[in-house]
This record gives sequence, C-alpha cells and structure tokens, in this order.
Amino acid sequence: MKCIAVYTNNFEVFSDIYEQVLSTPLKENEEKEIDGVTVSEAGEVPQNYIDRMKAKPEVVVMKEKGRDITILQHRNVFEIFLPEKEKSAIS
Repeated sequence: MKCIAVYTNNFEVFSDIYEQVLSTPLKENEEKEIDGVTVSEAGEVPQNYIDRMKAKPEVVVMKEKGRDITILQHRNVFEIFLPEKEKSAIS
C-alpha cells in the first residue's frame, strides 16, 4: 500500500486538508506543504506494518470504506494508506 504522511496532531486541520492531500500528486519521498502542513509520500508499506500499528493502544485507526483507505494517527502524524487501485486513481 502507498503511504502518505501528514505531519500534524490536529484532527481538525487534518480533516480540512484531507481531500486536498489525496488529490495532490506526490512522487516517492517527495514533500509538499499544504495549508502550512508538511505532507510526504512515504513509499510502499507492507500490510504487516499496518497490522502491527493497529494493535498499539496509542494508535487511532480510521477507515474510509468507500475507497478502502486506512488512516492511522499517532504522535504528530497521520498516515494515509492507499490500496493499489486508489493509488493509480490519485497519482
């Protein structure tokens, strides 16, 4: 799965820029700033990383079922995980 990291701990800020983050083309390891928030394309992440992170009590797990997107929030970062089909539609 493709991972996009959004560096904020503020859910309201994340929510405000979420769709813009998804529609912003990013190359692997590229960083951009959206409304003052750093966004980075973190490359491909294996499913076992997501499963391990979901098991941690300090990680908040969100799911957008319509597009099969998983979002993990921990510390000062939101990680958006896009399945292959979604990645090709967004990239």
